Amino acid sequence: MPKMKTNSSAKKRFKLTGSGKVKRSHAFKRHILTSKTKSRKLRLRHAALVHPSDEANVKRMLCQS
Repeated sequence: MPKMKTNSSAKKRFKLTGSGKVKRSHAFKRHILTSKTKSRKLRLRHAALVHPSDEANVKRMLCQS
């Protein structure tokens, strides 16, 4: 049986926490920032967790059990 390959796009977008949850960054923080409020941009700075219903799919792409 060959080795499982990690999905390259997933490994760039997601990180695993120590407790096994999946961390992600927010979208809409790349460009056209002048039209967004300061508070909205500040909220988008911080990392978030992947929703539990999507967590299994992301972990499969990262080759985690």
